[in-house]
Amino acid sequence: MPDPVLDWLLAPLDPARAHLVDAVIAWHGRLMVLAWGVLLPLGVLVARFCKILPNQDWPRVLDSKPWWHGHLALQYAGGGLMLGGLGLLLVDHAPRGLTHGHGVVGYAVLGLGFIQFLAGWLRGSKGGPTEPQLRGDHYDMTRRRRLFEHLHKSLGYLALLTGCGAILSGLWQANAPRWMASALLLWWAALAVAFIVLQIRGRTIDTYQAIWGPEEHHPGNRTRPIGWGIRRHLRR
Repeated sequence: MPDPVLDWLLAPLDPARAHLVDAVIAWHGRLMVLAWGVLLPLGVLVARFCKILPNQDWPRVLDSKPWWHGHLALQYAGGGLMLGGLGLLLVDHAPRGLTHGHGVVGYAVLGLGFIQFLAGWLRGSKGGPTEPQLRGDHYDMTRRRRLFEHLHKSLGYLALLTGCGAILSGLWQANAPRWMASALLLWWAALAVAFIVLQIRGRTIDTYQAIWGPEEHHPGNRTRPIGWGIRRHLRR
């Protein structure tokens, strides 16, 4: 007996077209979906909401590292998959990506991703009381560090949204089965709900204070936090 729901999920997005893609294009899509649809968004959530852990005795215990290691691991894994997906496309197919909408959006995502990694590598020194040199770009919140934070945070969210657009346009171009788009939309909805809940619970702690605490003698605590919805405490 046919199952109408299963039949609908297995059908291509556009029933008037066939779902025919070669293996290289299929793997290109899988790598890009895993990178921009799964790993990189998780890396953003970890960086935004896990700087102070629920069981951490902050501000007595400062500079918890799990969020940093998790963010780096997820972003570098996503970046590696992104390069792998691009390599598959360029090696097996002529680079004609800019002749259609998905290609334009896709190369825009790659450009934003490259800028994100480049900004991270050029963000400057850390400094602070726990470092051999007290002075540092982050501890002093120099112009270089402020520029990095403005760029990294604003372009990061733009890159994620553009990446979602590239994934959806790629699914449409490949005329993928409907279950793929449905599963992705459900996953992104779950991420959005987690984002909203954690934001409401006040888990978005200022990076500076998560590392060095709320005392006003730290120079960065005398400047406004960069980004929206950031929680900050002051202690004299």
